[in-house]
Amino acid sequence: MANHKSSIKRIRANNSKRLANRYYAKTMRNALRDLRMVSDKATAQQQLPKVESIIDRLAKKGIIHKNKAANLKSGLMKKINNL
Repeated sequence: MANHKSSIKRIRANNSKRLANRYYAKTMRNALRDLRMVSDKATAQQQLPKVESIIDRLAKKGIIHKNKAANLKSGLMKKINNL
């Protein structure tokens, strides 16, 4: 167990941040899954900016790496262009 007041507070803060990050990452994964399941090109192109926005926000906050964000967006664009 932590001995200092600051380390106890840090543990509490890290736990709350971890839960928030898990929520945002799971939301992104669900949005990606929903977009990948779409078979209509027009619908997919409509949803793409929203999903890209989510991915960019998570990369900016540091929840996912910027290269992972770029790879996800690239893969989505390839999939939509092939529809």
